[in-house]
Amino acid sequence: MNKQETKRQAAGERVPYGPCLCREALDRVRELLGVSPDVKQHLANSRIEFLKAIRTIIDQRIAHLSSTGQQGTKIPVE
Repeated sequence: MNKQETKRQAAGERVPYGPCLCREALDRVRELLGVSPDVKQHLANSRIEFLKAIRTIIDQRIAHLSSTGQQGTKIPVE
């Protein structure tokens, strides 16, 4: 990494990387399958819905743990 790349990373800018084998393979599969814009939009929406479901699960768990339930009963001791 040279000085310019180090400065870019420190400044929070995106640094262009070389081609990734996995990314290239994924792009080739997309080309072969002919993924349409409608399919891409549908998949993007499904990711959003999945994340919303996870958020709901987390919110419910937080509410359950935050609720102040009775932990026991007091018994008078003589």
